[in-house]
Amino acid sequence: MNSFVARLAVALAALSFVIPAQAQDFPKHPITMIVPFAAGGTSDVIARAVAEEMGKALGQPVVIENVAGAGGSTALARAARADADGYTIAIGNAGTSAATYTIYPKLPFTPDSFAPIAMVAKTFGIVALRKDFPAKNLQEFIAYAKSNPGKINLGHAGVGSSNFLICKSFVQAAGIDVTLVGYRGAAPALTDAIGGQIDGVCDAAASVSQAIDDKLVRGLVVGSTVRLATLPDLPTSAEAGLPEFEAQGWNGLFAPKGTPPAIIEKLNAAARTAVESEPVKKRFYDLSTVAPDASEHTPDVLGKLVTRDVEKYRKLLEEKK
Repeated sequence: MNSFVARLAVALAALSFVIPAQAQDFPKHPITMIVPFAAGGTSDVIARAVAEEMGKALGQPVVIENVAGAGGSTALARAARADADGYTIAIGNAGTSAATYTIYPKLPFTPDSFAPIAMVAKTFGIVALRKDFPAKNLQEFIAYAKSNPGKINLGHAGVGSSNFLICKSFVQAAGIDVTLVGYRGAAPALTDAIGGQIDGVCDAAASVSQAIDDKLVRGLVVGSTVRLATLPDLPTSAEAGLPEFEAQGWNGLFAPKGTPPAIIEKLNAAARTAVESEPVKKRFYDLSTVAPDASEHTPDVLGKLVTRDVEKYRKLLEEKK
């Protein structure tokens, strides 16, 4: 018996060194960052900018893997099943990491399936129209929509995406009946709006601002309290007469539950280094995206944000189905 206890003590002591040693050596090979949408959308563009600089900080590449489908839940299901060793992480947003639990109540994962790493970006929702749409401003658009219930169609990146939430928030604030069209990402929705196949899109400034600047689509309103520096002519919701429309979102990084705290700490430090780097700052400015404040970098802040938004979007989505 004493011999067994002694061997057990030795085994436990040895095990206690394994996780710190793994964390100390982390990472030994490339890390995969799962993006829950097709290439070219908001989350994808932000992920690629952050991943490149994180790779430099970690000394190993952070490789993007786009996994589209079911408003991001296909990707997050895969991330939740991954080994909790830090080599598979995912980027999420208010849609994929909060609203999805109301939209898809039988998901194979919960918020507790993930360990928050860091918030990496704040985003701003925009409604943009095909360039030949007859309404010239928000009030004209609302009047047109009310005169033509159900006939206007607005594209988004799929039910459960943050762009879907922009659409829902906008439609409910405006009190209009429009048809919401889901795509497998923001990029294909925007392509159809540019081509005139749909009337407009709900999107984040990160992926639609360039198209507005190039006059491929016409910006209608931004759900922000201040105008965007990159789109100074685009009115805020309050300026346009619809202050109830708020669409300020976020992107955050998550690891599977059980990932060692020391590895989360390394990933968090790399994410912080990335968003504070000059290349990411410049890219974010071009995308009308804002990096988190210094006090918002911790995993705890992201975890509380998810908890808050799960309830926020439950109320939004159940208010008017």
